[in-house]
Amino acid sequence: MPQHHPVGVIDIGSNTIRLVVFGGRHRTPLPLFNEKATCALGAGLEGSGRLNPEGVPQALAAVERFVALARAMEVERLDVLATAACRDAEDGAAFLAEIERRCGITVTLLSGEEEATRAALGVLCSIPDADGMVADVGGGSLELITVKDGRFGRFATMPLGLLRLSEHSGGDRERALAVIEQRLAKVDFMEEGRGRHLYAVGGSWRALARVLIDQMNYPLHVLDNFTLPRAEAERLIGLIARQSRKSLDKVHGVSKKRLPMLPLSALLLERLLQRVQPDAVVFSVYGMREGQFYLGLDEEMKRQDPLIASASRLAEGAGRFPEHGHELMEWMSPLFPDEAPELRRLRHAACLLGDIFWYEHPDFRAEQAFLRVLRLPFMGLGHRERAGLALAVYYRYASDEASEVVRTAHDLLDDERIRRVRTIGAALRLGHTVSGGAAGLLSRTRLTRGDTVLMLGVPAGDPLFNPEAFSRRLDRLAQELGLTAQIAQV
Repeated sequence: MPQHHPVGVIDIGSNTIRLVVFGGRHRTPLPLFNEKATCALGAGLEGSGRLNPEGVPQALAAVERFVALARAMEVERLDVLATAACRDAEDGAAFLAEIERRCGITVTLLSGEEEATRAALGVLCSIPDADGMVADVGGGSLELITVKDGRFGRFATMPLGLLRLSEHSGGDRERALAVIEQRLAKVDFMEEGRGRHLYAVGGSWRALARVLIDQMNYPLHVLDNFTLPRAEAERLIGLIARQSRKSLDKVHGVSKKRLPMLPLSALLLERLLQRVQPDAVVFSVYGMREGQFYLGLDEEMKRQDPLIASASRLAEGAGRFPEHGHELMEWMSPLFPDEAPELRRLRHAACLLGDIFWYEHPDFRAEQAFLRVLRLPFMGLGHRERAGLALAVYYRYASDEASEVVRTAHDLLDDERIRRVRTIGAALRLGHTVSGGAAGLLSRTRLTRGDTVLMLGVPAGDPLFNPEAFSRRLDRLAQELGLTAQIAQV
């Protein structure tokens, strides 16, 4: 099946309907287009048992538009999924039949288990080694499912979506708390998440993460893989759960439509943390739609490392000599004896990304490269790893921290990791200078790290390897390692 044709997913949720068009079947789902319509199909469902009569015509119009857009974009495949509101409403089946009649498409009504597994697949798409419990909250339901070693465990679905919780509680915090406790008490596998990670999925919890990042003055404004230890998460989220609407109106960066539900979403997550007792909560921007995308990949592609796959694609698309990154990786390996697999993986990504910003103006190249890597939608990167990768690419172009934003990233790293990324950056700079970025030249040289000396062996008498062209950068690399530089012509 062709990999470059776009694929689309329409998600008919209890609160919003969204179209996401992904740019082909690659290991990382990169959205070409993303639009949502807030129709609140699940509003009033708790009391009436039926879809919101005001939301139904809005939803029909939104789906018709999204189907037409997907066709205009010539998507290879369009998956249309419906979730809790359509599953639970008396008139849900009739509503979906009308969509199919108007649009000439097939709608898949997901069961609670299917909704839970797709949310888990979205997390696994980003974090293949995810270990713990995935919690996906929407407007109509909350799904819980355990994950380990790329597999699913037990699952539960319950009517604890924020629209339904708000209506059932009438806006009263104590009543909402009683409903949450009553429904969570029915889940008999909470202890399976103890001491592991809780992965929080869904737009309401993403909005909550934005507030936490803002209130903490956290140095990295990236939602995906924003992680907090449980004790700190409970304290901060508990504070938000108790804030008044007037206080919340002052919060920046959160949709006004999300703000009224923020205390409820915080209360639900706070109680879930207290029951599950994970070691940490991890906020994921990837969920059901990305899980549906991931289902369509072949098994070989699923086994790829999402970070290395993304970095390779970027190098192929923007690098001058894309194959050079792999050569740099092996060439500088003698500098990092006894390297842990996770650190080797991050160094590999830095080598692949080390030349994709060549087109930036030299005066701004280092900082632009840093900011791009810091904010690109990479999967499988914690915030500490993301900051280290961005800094390694920064030091490929510069030696010193020139701006506040670069210095701020240091706050996420310890001294040992900072020394490491500086060394990687200096090695990248030296390698590109020695070879000019051309493939096949670095293998004719050899780096050797001794107890006191960093040796670079180069072919004698070959004008390609004139030491005057790169001796300063070899000195710089040696300085980062606390060694003395030597060049040996052999």
